Amino acid sequence: MISDAFKVQEWVKPIEQYKRYNKDQEEGKRVVLLAFADDEFAGYCTILWASYYPPFKKRSIPEVTDLNVLIKFRKQGIGTKLMDAAEALISEKSDRAGIGVGLTKDHGNAQRLYVKKGYIPDGLGISYNEQF
Repeated sequence: MISDAFKVQEWVKPIEQYKRYNKDQEEGKRVVLLAFADDEFAGYCTILWASYYPPFKKRSIPEVTDLNVLIKFRKQGIGTKLMDAAEALISEKSDRAGIGVGLTKDHGNAQRLYVKKGYIPDGLGISYNEQF
């Protein structure tokens, strides 16, 4: 369902990714939050309890990752509600939350949301695959 919804808007989100997320969730490594609007899938985000990002990993900071809202459901507060739910779950286990931020213009909506929610860059620069 999720992969198909993104195919409609020509985003590549392979089903294998969601199978991995499901496996991670079953193993307690990740939580996947889904959003629906009028019973239609609208978006999701995940919480990775043990981040791969070295500064978060070192400090045991859970990471909100892969926030996605389908284009037709944007500007309806769905991303904010997903973030609120993620932060509430994280607050049950940690007094801190981190985020992984895409830097291309395709991630602009999420970047603005993170700033509105009070997140600030850590100042360590860009990283990819656990390397700065």
